[in-house]
Amino acid sequence: MKMITAIVNKEDAKSVTRALIEEGFSITRLSTTGGFLMAGNVTLLIGLEDEKVDACIGVIADHCRQRTEVVPSNVGYGIAVETAYPMEVTVGGATVFVTNVERFEKL
Repeated sequence: MKMITAIVNKEDAKSVTRALIEEGFSITRLSTTGGFLMAGNVTLLIGLEDEKVDACIGVIADHCRQRTEVVPSNVGYGIAVETAYPMEVTVGGATVFVTNVERFEKL
């Protein structure tokens, strides 16, 4: 048995969640916040049999896309001098961890 922990952008979360449920995967959805941009994410916890891992990752990959956003960035130029200029960053996609589950019980 495996557990997939997938961190997806909040904009992709609804379509990914819907697709996973339609494919028969049981998921737990957690609202989370990313550290770099402090942007909203969704972390999905998915318990599944070993042979279904590739299919699950395929569904996630099909419904998450990377996109470019412009965000403000603060730069300091010395004492008490700061300015904000726009910075282009890539967001979205998914970060997926697959871990072994030694024991699983539904109580």
